[in-house]
Amino acid sequence: MTARLSLRGLTRRFGSVAALDGVSLDVPAGEFLALLGGSGSGKSTLLRVVAGFEVADSGTVHLDGTDLSGVPPHRRPVNMMFQSYALFPHMTVAANIAYGLRREGRPRAEIADRVAQAVAMLRLEGMEARRPHALSGGQRQRVALARALVKRPRLLLLDEPLGALDANLRERTGFELRAIQRESGAALIMVTHDQAEALALADRVAVMDHGRLVQQGAPREVYDRPATRFVAEFLGAANVLEGRRTPDGALECPAAACTLRPAAPLPEGVTAVALRPERIRLAPAKDDNSAAGTVAEAAFRGESSLLLIRLAGGALLRVSHAEEDGAPPERGTPVRVGWDADAVVPLHG
Repeated sequence: MTARLSLRGLTRRFGSVAALDGVSLDVPAGEFLALLGGSGSGKSTLLRVVAGFEVADSGTVHLDGTDLSGVPPHRRPVNMMFQSYALFPHMTVAANIAYGLRREGRPRAEIADRVAQAVAMLRLEGMEARRPHALSGGQRQRVALARALVKRPRLLLLDEPLGALDANLRERTGFELRAIQRESGAALIMVTHDQAEALALADRVAVMDHGRLVQQGAPREVYDRPATRFVAEFLGAANVLEGRRTPDGALECPAAACTLRPAAPLPEGVTAVALRPERIRLAPAKDDNSAAGTVAEAAFRGESSLLLIRLAGGALLRVSHAEEDGAPPERGTPVRVGWDADAVVPLHG
C-alpha cells in the first residue's frame, strides 16, 4: 500500500533559527516529489521530522490518515536513505539488505525471498557476498536503496541519494531510481541541491527557502513560471529585472533601458520580472520587447553558448545562444536582444 502524506503547519526551531516555519504539504500515493533549496533551507529537517528522527515543535504528520505524533522511527511505515548510505562495513551486501527484516523478526524464508527480489530489482546479482568496501559508489547506492525498499515502505525518503556519484553515474543512477520507484509503487520524497536532477526525475518539485515552502508544482510549471525572485534565480538562474509598473501594466526598467511588456498586464504592486536565458534571442530589429547591449563575455557550453550581455542601462543579461543559430558574437560586439511577451514572468516576492 502506498502512502498519502499530509503535513500541516510543521515548525521546528533550533534556538532562534526556524529550520521549518509552518510547512504544509501533501504527497499523493505513488508520487515522486523532489524537495529543492539551498543549504539551510529546511529540506533535510523536513525529512527527519517525517521519519521521526526530529520532533516538530508544532504541526502534524499524517500518513494515510494516521497521526504519527509520538510514533518512533522504527515503528513508522517509512524508510529513510541517508546521503552517506550508512551501510554496515562488516556485513555483506545480502546481510545489509536483510538487516531491517531481521530486526522485525521476519521468517528466514520470507527474508531470503524478499532479499532475492530486491537484488534482482537493483541488479545486484553476484554481489551478495561482497562487503561495502569492495563496491563502487553506484553499487553502494543501489545496496542502500535495496535495503530501504526491501521493507516495502509506504513512503521512501531519500536525502541527497546521488550526491556522492560522478556526473555520468549520477545521471544514469537517477533514471534507474525513477524506474525502480515506478516499479515499486512507493511514494518517494527526494532532497537534492541539483535542480536539473529534480526537474528530470520528479513528478512534482517543491522549493524551500529559510524553512518555508515557497512554491510547488509540476517541474515545467515551476521552471517556466517562478513565483518569487528566489525561485527564479535558484531554479535555472533566470534574469531578474526590476523597475516601475506603468499604468498599462508594463515594467519600465532603467537598468535595461527599455520597457518590458508581458502577455498580460502585470498585477498591481509587481515591480520585478524574470526572463529565462533560453527565452532571449539575438534580435535583428527593434521592437517592444527588446534592448540594446554589448557582449561582455561568451562561454562555450557544448550545444549552446552562454552570453553575458551588458545592456545600455547597465544590467547584465544572461543569454543562451544555441549553436544551431550560428556562431555566437564575440566579446565587445554590439547586439540587440529580444524576447516574446509570454517570456516576461511577474515575480511576487
